[in-house]
Amino acid sequence: MLLRIVAILFPLFAIVAVGFVVGRRKRPDLTQANQLNMDVFVPALVFAALAGKPFRPENDIPLLLATLALVAGSGLAGWALARATGIAPKTLVPPLMFNNCGNLGLPLAVLAFGEAALAPMVVMFMVSNLAHFSFGAWLLDHKVRLMTLWKVPSVMATFAGLAVGMSGVALWEPLLLSIRMLGEISIPLMLFALGVRLSDSRITSIRLGVFGAAMRPLMCMAIAGVLLMLFDFPPLQQALVLTFGALPPAVLNYIFAERYHQEPEKVASMVLIGNLGAVVFLPIALAFVLP
Repeated sequence: MLLRIVAILFPLFAIVAVGFVVGRRKRPDLTQANQLNMDVFVPALVFAALAGKPFRPENDIPLLLATLALVAGSGLAGWALARATGIAPKTLVPPLMFNNCGNLGLPLAVLAFGEAALAPMVVMFMVSNLAHFSFGAWLLDHKVRLMTLWKVPSVMATFAGLAVGMSGVALWEPLLLSIRMLGEISIPLMLFALGVRLSDSRITSIRLGVFGAAMRPLMCMAIAGVLLMLFDFPPLQQALVLTFGALPPAVLNYIFAERYHQEPEKVASMVLIGNLGAVVFLPIALAFVLP
Protein backbone atom coordinates (compact mmCIF):
# COMPACT_ATOMS: atom_id res chain seq x y z
CA MET A 1 0.00 0.00 0.00
CA LEU A 2 2.82 2.41 0.89
CA LEU A 3 4.58 1.79 -2.42
CA ARG A 4 1.30 2.30 -4.27
CA ILE A 5 0.68 5.64 -2.54
CA VAL A 6 4.23 6.77 -3.31
CA ALA A 7 3.79 5.76 -6.96
CA ILE A 8 0.57 7.81 -7.17
CA LEU A 9 1.94 10.93 -5.50
CA PHE A 10 5.48 10.90 -6.94
CA PRO A 11 4.60 12.31 -10.41
CA LEU A 12 2.69 15.19 -8.80
CA PHE A 13 5.41 16.27 -6.43
CA ALA A 14 8.17 15.58 -8.97
CA ILE A 15 6.67 18.07 -11.44
CA VAL A 16 6.05 20.60 -8.66
CA ALA A 17 9.67 20.13 -7.53
CA VAL A 18 10.95 20.74 -11.07
CA GLY A 19 8.89 23.94 -11.21
CA PHE A 20 10.27 24.99 -7.82
CA VAL A 21 13.89 24.44 -8.90
CA VAL A 22 13.38 26.21 -12.23
CA GLY A 23 11.63 29.03 -10.41
CA ARG A 24 14.55 29.45 -8.03
CA ARG A 25 17.21 29.36 -10.73
CA LYS A 26 15.60 30.92 -13.79
CA ARG A 27 12.88 33.15 -12.33
CA PRO A 28 10.64 32.52 -15.37
CA ASP A 29 7.71 34.81 -16.01
CA LEU A 30 4.74 32.46 -16.41
CA THR A 31 2.17 35.22 -16.60
CA GLN A 32 1.28 34.50 -20.22
CA ALA A 33 1.45 30.74 -19.76
CA ASN A 34 -0.84 30.89 -16.73
CA GLN A 35 -3.24 33.16 -18.61
CA LEU A 36 -3.33 30.72 -21.53
CA ASN A 37 -3.92 27.88 -19.10
CA MET A 38 -6.90 29.63 -17.48
CA ASP A 39 -8.32 30.92 -20.78
CA VAL A 40 -7.73 27.93 -23.09
CA PHE A 41 -6.37 24.72 -21.58
CA VAL A 42 -8.42 24.46 -18.36
CA PRO A 43 -11.69 25.32 -20.16
CA ALA A 44 -10.84 22.65 -22.75
CA LEU A 45 -10.23 20.13 -19.94
CA VAL A 46 -13.54 21.05 -18.26
CA PHE A 47 -15.55 20.94 -21.48
CA ALA A 48 -14.10 17.62 -22.65
CA ALA A 49 -14.67 15.98 -19.25
CA LEU A 50 -18.32 17.12 -19.04
CA ALA A 51 -19.28 16.81 -22.71
CA GLY A 52 -17.62 13.42 -23.08
CA LYS A 53 -20.08 11.70 -20.75
CA PRO A 54 -23.87 11.78 -20.33
CA PHE A 55 -24.97 14.07 -17.51
CA ARG A 56 -27.10 12.10 -15.06
CA PRO A 57 -28.45 14.30 -12.26
CA GLU A 58 -29.01 11.34 -9.97
CA ASN A 59 -25.26 10.65 -10.12
CA ASP A 60 -23.73 14.13 -10.27
CA ILE A 61 -26.00 16.31 -8.14
CA PRO A 62 -25.26 14.43 -4.86
CA LEU A 63 -21.54 14.96 -5.48
CA LEU A 64 -22.16 18.62 -6.30
CA LEU A 65 -24.09 19.08 -3.05
CA ALA A 66 -21.39 17.25 -1.09
CA THR A 67 -18.78 19.62 -2.52
CA LEU A 68 -20.88 22.62 -1.52
CA ALA A 69 -21.20 21.16 1.97
CA LEU A 70 -17.41 20.67 2.20
CA VAL A 71 -16.67 24.23 1.05
CA ALA A 72 -19.37 25.87 3.17
CA GLY A 73 -18.64 23.69 6.21
CA SER A 74 -14.93 24.51 6.04
CA GLY A 75 -15.80 28.20 5.77
CA LEU A 76 -18.08 28.13 8.82
CA ALA A 77 -15.54 26.14 10.84
CA GLY A 78 -12.79 28.55 9.74
CA TRP A 79 -14.87 31.57 10.76
CA ALA A 80 -15.51 30.07 14.23
CA LEU A 81 -11.80 29.24 14.54
CA ALA A 82 -10.82 32.78 13.53
CA ARG A 83 -13.15 34.29 16.12
CA ALA A 84 -11.83 31.95 18.80
CA THR A 85 -8.14 32.63 18.05
CA GLY A 86 -8.34 36.35 17.23
CA ILE A 87 -7.05 35.86 13.68
CA ALA A 88 -8.64 38.11 11.07
CA PRO A 89 -11.43 36.04 9.42
CA LYS A 90 -10.60 37.47 5.97
CA THR A 91 -7.06 36.12 6.41
CA LEU A 92 -7.86 32.66 7.82
CA VAL A 93 -11.20 31.67 6.29
CA PRO A 94 -10.34 31.60 2.54
CA PRO A 95 -7.29 29.29 2.86
CA LEU A 96 -9.36 26.92 5.00
CA MET A 97 -12.36 27.13 2.69
CA PHE A 98 -10.83 26.86 -0.78
CA ASN A 99 -8.39 24.05 -1.57
CA ASN A 100 -5.97 23.18 -4.34
CA CYS A 101 -8.45 21.01 -6.25
CA GLY A 102 -7.14 22.30 -9.58
CA ASN A 103 -3.35 22.01 -9.39
CA LEU A 104 -3.33 18.87 -7.22
CA GLY A 105 -6.89 17.52 -7.11
CA LEU A 106 -7.40 16.86 -10.82
CA PRO A 107 -4.13 15.02 -11.49
CA LEU A 108 -4.35 13.16 -8.17
CA ALA A 109 -7.85 11.89 -9.00
CA VAL A 110 -6.69 10.50 -12.35
CA LEU A 111 -3.51 8.93 -10.98
CA ALA A 112 -5.23 7.38 -7.97
CA PHE A 113 -8.59 6.31 -9.40
CA GLY A 114 -8.23 6.31 -13.19
CA GLU A 115 -9.77 8.30 -16.03
CA ALA A 116 -13.27 7.61 -14.69
CA ALA A 117 -12.50 9.97 -11.81
CA LEU A 118 -11.70 12.97 -14.01
CA ALA A 119 -15.28 14.06 -14.80
CA PRO A 120 -16.57 13.89 -11.20
CA MET A 121 -13.46 15.68 -9.92
CA VAL A 122 -14.02 18.37 -12.58
CA VAL A 123 -17.51 18.82 -11.10
CA MET A 124 -15.97 19.30 -7.64
CA PHE A 125 -13.31 21.64 -9.04
CA MET A 126 -15.88 23.83 -10.77
CA VAL A 127 -18.12 24.06 -7.67
CA SER A 128 -15.14 25.16 -5.59
CA ASN A 129 -13.88 27.48 -8.33
CA LEU A 130 -17.26 29.16 -8.77
CA ALA A 131 -17.55 29.64 -5.01
CA HIS A 132 -14.03 31.09 -4.86
CA PHE A 133 -14.54 33.59 -7.68
CA SER A 134 -17.92 34.64 -6.28
CA PHE A 135 -18.19 34.33 -2.49
CA GLY A 136 -14.42 34.23 -1.97
CA ALA A 137 -13.92 37.49 -3.86
CA TRP A 138 -16.93 39.10 -2.14
CA LEU A 139 -15.59 38.08 1.27
CA LEU A 140 -12.43 40.10 0.66
CA ASP A 141 -14.13 43.00 -1.10
CA HIS A 142 -17.89 43.54 -0.75
CA LYS A 143 -17.80 45.88 -3.77
CA VAL A 144 -16.69 43.18 -6.19
CA ARG A 145 -18.97 42.74 -9.22
CA LEU A 146 -20.28 39.17 -9.35
CA MET A 147 -22.30 39.65 -12.56
CA THR A 148 -19.10 39.27 -14.60
CA LEU A 149 -18.53 35.74 -13.26
CA TRP A 150 -20.19 34.15 -16.30
CA LYS A 151 -17.47 35.67 -18.52
CA VAL A 152 -14.76 33.49 -16.91
CA PRO A 153 -13.74 30.97 -19.65
CA SER A 154 -13.85 27.93 -17.35
CA VAL A 155 -17.37 28.91 -16.24
CA MET A 156 -18.54 29.20 -19.84
CA ALA A 157 -16.91 25.83 -20.59
CA THR A 158 -18.76 24.30 -17.64
CA PHE A 159 -22.18 25.38 -18.88
CA ALA A 160 -21.34 24.41 -22.47
CA GLY A 161 -20.08 20.99 -21.40
CA LEU A 162 -23.15 20.38 -19.23
CA ALA A 163 -25.42 21.42 -22.09
CA VAL A 164 -23.80 18.92 -24.45
CA GLY A 165 -23.83 16.20 -21.78
CA MET A 166 -27.51 16.76 -20.97
CA SER A 167 -28.53 16.90 -24.64
CA GLY A 168 -27.25 13.41 -25.26
CA VAL A 169 -25.63 14.59 -28.52
CA ALA A 170 -22.31 12.89 -29.20
CA LEU A 171 -19.66 15.26 -30.53
CA TRP A 172 -17.64 14.26 -33.58
CA GLU A 173 -14.87 12.16 -32.06
CA PRO A 174 -11.92 13.93 -33.78
CA LEU A 175 -13.26 17.27 -32.49
CA LEU A 176 -13.65 15.94 -28.94
CA LEU A 177 -10.17 14.40 -29.15
CA SER A 178 -8.69 17.76 -30.21
CA ILE A 179 -10.35 19.52 -27.28
CA ARG A 180 -9.26 16.75 -24.90
CA MET A 181 -5.64 17.04 -26.10
CA LEU A 182 -5.71 20.79 -25.42
CA GLY A 183 -7.08 20.06 -21.96
CA GLU A 184 -4.33 17.57 -21.21
CA ILE A 185 -1.81 20.42 -21.41
CA SER A 186 -3.40 22.06 -18.38
CA ILE A 187 -2.57 19.51 -15.67
CA PRO A 188 1.25 19.33 -16.01
CA LEU A 189 1.34 23.08 -16.63
CA MET A 190 -0.66 23.71 -13.43
CA LEU A 191 1.72 21.51 -11.43
CA PHE A 192 4.80 23.17 -12.89
CA ALA A 193 3.34 26.65 -12.33
CA LEU A 194 2.52 25.68 -8.73
CA GLY A 195 6.19 24.89 -8.14
CA VAL A 196 7.28 28.19 -9.69
CA ARG A 197 4.71 30.10 -7.60
CA LEU A 198 5.86 28.40 -4.40
CA SER A 199 9.46 29.34 -5.18
CA ASP A 200 8.40 33.00 -5.07
CA SER A 201 6.53 32.67 -1.77
CA ARG A 202 8.07 33.63 1.55
CA ILE A 203 7.28 32.20 4.97
CA THR A 204 6.87 35.16 7.30
CA SER A 205 4.44 33.64 9.83
CA ILE A 206 5.56 30.10 10.58
CA ARG A 207 3.19 29.52 13.49
CA LEU A 208 0.13 30.73 11.56
CA GLY A 209 1.31 28.89 8.46
CA VAL A 210 1.59 25.57 10.30
CA PHE A 211 -1.74 26.19 12.06
CA GLY A 212 -3.61 26.90 8.83
CA ALA A 213 -1.81 24.13 6.95
CA ALA A 214 -2.89 21.55 9.53
CA MET A 215 -6.44 22.79 10.15
CA ARG A 216 -7.33 22.95 6.44
CA PRO A 217 -7.18 19.16 5.78
CA LEU A 218 -8.07 18.06 9.32
CA MET A 219 -11.32 20.04 9.44
CA CYS A 220 -12.38 19.22 5.89
CA MET A 221 -11.59 15.50 6.23
CA ALA A 222 -13.69 15.49 9.42
CA ILE A 223 -16.59 17.10 7.52
CA ALA A 224 -16.10 14.59 4.68
CA GLY A 225 -16.21 11.74 7.19
CA VAL A 226 -19.54 13.01 8.55
CA LEU A 227 -20.98 13.27 5.03
CA LEU A 228 -19.90 9.73 4.21
CA MET A 229 -21.56 8.44 7.37
CA LEU A 230 -24.82 10.29 6.67
CA PHE A 231 -25.17 9.64 2.94
CA ASP A 232 -24.67 6.62 0.70
CA PHE A 233 -22.25 7.63 -2.08
CA PRO A 234 -20.90 5.21 -4.72
CA PRO A 235 -17.36 3.95 -3.94
CA LEU A 236 -15.62 6.31 -6.40
CA GLN A 237 -17.44 9.36 -5.07
CA GLN A 238 -16.66 8.30 -1.49
CA ALA A 239 -12.97 8.24 -2.37
CA LEU A 240 -13.14 11.63 -4.12
CA VAL A 241 -15.02 13.30 -1.23
CA LEU A 242 -12.39 12.26 1.31
CA THR A 243 -9.50 13.05 -1.05
CA PHE A 244 -11.00 16.49 -1.73
CA GLY A 245 -11.04 17.10 2.02
CA ALA A 246 -7.32 16.34 2.34
CA LEU A 247 -6.16 18.83 -0.30
CA PRO A 248 -4.06 21.84 0.83
CA PRO A 249 -5.00 25.54 0.46
CA ALA A 250 -5.28 26.85 -3.09
CA VAL A 251 -2.55 29.11 -4.47
CA LEU A 252 -5.38 31.36 -5.66
CA ASN A 253 -5.89 32.35 -2.01
CA TYR A 254 -2.55 34.14 -2.07
CA ILE A 255 -3.33 35.82 -5.39
CA PHE A 256 -6.66 37.10 -4.03
CA ALA A 257 -5.08 38.24 -0.74
CA GLU A 258 -2.47 40.17 -2.70
CA ARG A 259 -5.09 41.72 -5.00
CA TYR A 260 -7.32 42.83 -2.13
CA HIS A 261 -4.48 43.72 0.29
CA GLN A 262 -5.55 41.20 2.95
CA GLU A 263 -2.29 40.26 4.74
CA PRO A 264 -0.83 38.42 1.71
CA GLU A 265 2.37 37.43 3.59
CA LYS A 266 0.37 35.47 6.17
CA VAL A 267 -1.79 33.86 3.51
CA ALA A 268 1.32 32.96 1.50
CA SER A 269 2.76 31.21 4.58
CA MET A 270 -0.40 29.10 4.96
CA VAL A 271 -0.43 28.25 1.27
CA LEU A 272 3.26 27.34 1.11
CA ILE A 273 3.37 25.28 4.31
CA GLY A 274 -0.02 23.76 3.46
CA ASN A 275 1.18 22.49 0.10
CA LEU A 276 4.33 21.10 1.71
CA GLY A 277 2.10 19.46 4.32
CA ALA A 278 0.23 17.65 1.53
CA VAL A 279 3.11 15.16 1.64
CA VAL A 280 1.67 14.09 5.01
CA PHE A 281 -2.09 14.45 4.61
CA LEU A 282 -2.64 13.11 1.09
CA PRO A 283 -1.05 9.71 1.88
CA ILE A 284 -3.31 9.47 4.95
CA ALA A 285 -6.41 10.10 2.83
CA LEU A 286 -5.29 7.67 0.13
CA ALA A 287 -4.63 4.99 2.75
CA PHE A 288 -8.33 5.18 3.69
CA VAL A 289 -9.79 5.18 0.20
CA LEU A 290 -7.58 2.97 -1.96
CA PRO A 291 -8.97 -0.56 -2.31
